[in-house]
Amino acid sequence: MTTATLIDSWTMTRRGLAHWARQPVQVVVQLVFPVMMLLMFAYFLGGGMTVPGGGDYKDFLVPGTLALTMVFGLEGTMLAITQDLNKGVIDRFRSMPMARSAVLAGRSVLDMLQSTLGLLVLLGVGLAMGWRWHGGFGDGLLAVGLLLWLRFAMLWLGIFLGMAAGRPEMVQAVQILVWPLGFLSNVFASPETMPGWLGALAVWNPMSATATAIRDLFGGPGGGGEGWAADHAQLLAVCWPLALIAVFAPLAVRRYGRLSR
Repeated sequence: MTTATLIDSWTMTRRGLAHWARQPVQVVVQLVFPVMMLLMFAYFLGGGMTVPGGGDYKDFLVPGTLALTMVFGLEGTMLAITQDLNKGVIDRFRSMPMARSAVLAGRSVLDMLQSTLGLLVLLGVGLAMGWRWHGGFGDGLLAVGLLLWLRFAMLWLGIFLGMAAGRPEMVQAVQILVWPLGFLSNVFASPETMPGWLGALAVWNPMSATATAIRDLFGGPGGGGEGWAADHAQLLAVCWPLALIAVFAPLAVRRYGRLSR
C-alpha cells in the first residue's frame, strides 16, 4: 500500500470520526446496547442459569457477550454502506482523484476502532460486575485479539451485504438473520443443555468457537459443548474468521469495483 493510499484511507477514517462527533447519540447507543444485554442476562436471568461443571455464571456470560458484540456490529456496517450508496457519496468518492481502496479501507479502520472501544467499555462493565479473568496478561491480550479477528471477518461480510442490499430498508431483513446466529450459540447457555441436534449446530457456530476460546484464555468455565469443535475451539476461532475473510473480502472488493458501471 502506497503512502498516497494510506493518506486517502486515513482521510476516509477521519470522515467517519467527524460523523461520530456530530452524532454522538448514535455512538453511545451502540455502546450501551451490549451493556444492557449483559446486565439483563446477568441479573434478571442469571439466577436461574447453571454452568455445566460448575462455576460462576458471570465468568461464563461476559466472554460470550464479548463475542456476541463482535457479530452484532454487522448491522452498523451494513447501514453505513447503504446510506453512502443511496446518498451518492461513494459515487462521488469514486470520481475523485483518490485511491479506489481508500473508501473500504477507511470503513474498515473506523469499524475496528468502534469495536475496540466497545470491547473496552464491555470489559470495564464486566469488571465492575465482579467478573475477573484468571489467566495471564498475555492470555487476555490473545483473547481480545481473537475477538477483534472475528469482528474483522464480520466487517467484510457486512460490507458485502451492505452493497448487495443497496437500500437501508434491506438491512432490517439481515438483522432478523443475525439474531438467530447470535442466540444459536454457546453465548448464554452451554450446548450440553440443548437438544442434541441444536447443541451440535451451536457448537459449530463461528461465534461459539470464539466464545469458547476466550473463556479458556480468561480461565473461566468452559461450557462449550463436547466433540472435536469444542476441543479445538482456539483453532476454529482462527480458521472460521479466516474462511469468512477469504470468501467475503474479495466479493466485497469486486462488488465495489462494479458500482456505477
